[in-house]
Amino acid sequence: MASSSSTAAATATETTTERRGIPGAQFVEDVETYLNQSGLDVNSALSFLQERLQQYKLVEMKLLAQQRDLQAKIPDIEKCLDVVATLQAKKGTGEPLIADFEVSEGIYSQARIEDAGSVCLWLGANVMLEYSCEEANDLLQKNLDNAKASLEVLVADLLFLRDQVTITQVTIARVYNWDVHQKRRMREAVTAEKDS
Repeated sequence: MASSSSTAAATATETTTERRGIPGAQFVEDVETYLNQSGLDVNSALSFLQERLQQYKLVEMKLLAQQRDLQAKIPDIEKCLDVVATLQAKKGTGEPLIADFEVSEGIYSQARIEDAGSVCLWLGANVMLEYSCEEANDLLQKNLDNAKASLEVLVADLLFLRDQVTITQVTIARVYNWDVHQKRRMREAVTAEKDS
């Protein structure tokens, strides 16, 4: 749940830079101005920035999981395309195709395929449909193109996110160092006052 100080800080730090729901981080040039504009004290600002950093880390974990899934899916689709192309090449030659296939993990069997005009594809959710080789090739090619495009978008999102994480970490360091410097100046002023 966002507090009112988090909301005020969010308004002060967000810029128009946003990518697919990932809010952009603003580099804080002048910490004092940032704190005055956001209406926060140092501890509230640091708390907000830490919270934002955790949100970025959570989004990064989700994007990395999606990236791993797509990177595993693309080779599977390419293998399926190769199988369909092999079936299409053998079609009409009268020559049977001898293929080894995995029945279960570590258990293989051999099949003799003669003049296959169609293939069955798993669509997910325990659904399998039969397609002609041409339709299967078109569907698999479309899925491969979509998966590659999605992977490109994910990579761009991750790069953007990593930039936001870096900016946020630098901002946290700048606010913390500014606070340390202010406290040191106040101590020196108090010590100088006592000495005089």
